[in-house]
Amino acid sequence: MSENGERTLAIICSKGTLDMAYPGLVLANAARMMGMEAKLFFTFWGMDIINKHKQPHLKFTPIGNPSTGMPNFVAGLPGVTDMATKMMHKQLEELDMPPVGEFLEMVHDAGAEIYACRMSVDMFKLTEEDFVDEVDGIIGAMEFLEMTEGAEVIFI
Repeated sequence: MSENGERTLAIICSKGTLDMAYPGLVLANAARMMGMEAKLFFTFWGMDIINKHKQPHLKFTPIGNPSTGMPNFVAGLPGVTDMATKMMHKQLEELDMPPVGEFLEMVHDAGAEIYACRMSVDMFKLTEEDFVDEVDGIIGAMEFLEMTEGAEVIFI
């Protein structure tokens, strides 16, 4: 629970592929629609989702993903990742899902808080200028855990 008694959902996003961008955003959106606080913490490769240079180019990589049903020797062929990414974009569009950047903006406008991990920012030599405008700050893991004490935590 937050200081004002609201339930809080803390979402830690650690992967930066197209298919891993949506779960955190969908959950944050659902939490806000239910009146819950939502706080997203992007760390390691998950920061690609909030990196304004990388976000428009997120890919869906089927290699090593047994859920696709595609054998790795096929998934690793040149062009397969681009084809899979196009197919995923088409399916998301058919579901009327907004692009990642627009979804981040919607979730933030709805009151979700978005943070970048200080250690990852330092490790990858990034600055505030590398991130989309919706990022509320660059904070350390302990600060995020402190601000989400008692929250329901989801690690993606």
